[in-house]
Formats: sequence, structure tokens, C-alpha cells
Amino acid sequence: MLRAAGLVKSYRAPSGAALPVLAGVDLAVKAGDLAVVSGPSGSGKSTLLNLLGLLEDADAGETWFDDVRVSGLGRAGKSRARGRCVGFVFQAFHLLPGLTALENVLLAARYVGRPAGEARRRAEALMEALGVLERRDHYPAQLSGGEQQRVAVCRAVLNDPPLLLADEPTGNLDDASGAVILGALRRRAEAGGAVVVVTHRPAAVGGATAVYRLAGGVLEAA
Repeated sequence: MLRAAGLVKSYRAPSGAALPVLAGVDLAVKAGDLAVVSGPSGSGKSTLLNLLGLLEDADAGETWFDDVRVSGLGRAGKSRARGRCVGFVFQAFHLLPGLTALENVLLAARYVGRPAGEARRRAEALMEALGVLERRDHYPAQLSGGEQQRVAVCRAVLNDPPLLLADEPTGNLDDASGAVILGALRRRAEAGGAVVVVTHRPAAVGGATAVYRLAGGVLEAA
């Protein structure tokens, strides 16, 4: 489902000097995989996820979704590929404070033009499965951290994307809430999705099909 080859990324320090982050990363993830990427703080884990999800451009290297090269697409093409193929779960939830839980989930459907009635039925089914349907009319500030992340997972999978990218999805949660989120990600892979989880606690992600460590700009099997 996902293949990346030779991804290189650097940033610029205030002095203008280059700060290397990724030094030629290769990664392949197929349907049904739950791949875990760990590494020390500042190692570039989030940067790697942003490149894989087409949120940032690599300095060098290529990325394919389902054997289609997407790294060479223009801005509009990457946006379409991202909306069609990728779901994101972030540590900070990224729910819009002025929308209810259900409205936040339904945002994903607007990006792909999904019919409203169909989208609402699927959103409510997902929210029920994760135990937050009764909170659908509550705003993010009225939800616990675990509830917000469950809403974020529902939003990420609403359009049934073949690739799900999760950046420290349990970093702001207690152990019980984190277990719920990791269980949802694991079930996503078991249902045939390709899932990549970035975390500083790889041992907590049970059922991983592959575990990698990112350090010194290089990704290696752990």
C-alpha cells in the first residue's frame, strides 16, 4: 500500500546551516500491516510521518501509494491523494473547538464529497463502536482526552482510507484510554488497512507486524 525510498529531509537553523533529519529512509507497508516506528525525541519520527502522508515535501526520495508515484504530484494532486488514501491521528487530537464531536468526524466526508446521509450513518456507527456516540453533540472542551482521541480516530477512518498514520496517538492519554486507541488501530490493520504508528513506547503496541527504530536519520528494523 505504501512504499517510500530514499527519503531525505533537512531543515534550516536560524544561522542558515542545514539541520539533517532524515538521511535516506526506506519503508514498505502493505495491507494488513501494523508498523511501529520508535526513536528518541527529535529523531524525526513526526517528520517521517508527515512525508509519508504528503503533508511535507522531502528534499529527495520518492513515495508510492498502491504502486502510484505520489511524491512527484503537484499541490492539488497530493491533496487529492491524501484525501483519498490517508487518515491521520495526531497526539494533540486537532479537533475544531467550534464543532461538536459528530461535526468534527463529518469534516472528513466534506473533503471527498461523500453524501451527507451516508457519511452521518457511518460516523455514528464508528462513534458507537468506540463508545462516544452519546457524546456526539458535545464540543471538544467538554470531552476527556481519551474521548477526544476516539473522536479523532473516527474522523481518520470515516472515509475508509487504505493507509492510517498515527503520530504518538496515546501520548496525552492514560493507560486505559491509550489501550482503547491502540486496540482500534490494531483492528484497523486486522481488517486489511495499512497502519503506521509513531511512538516512544513500541512495547505498548501489541500485535505489530514490524517494529522500526529511527535514529541518526536512519530507519532500521528494531
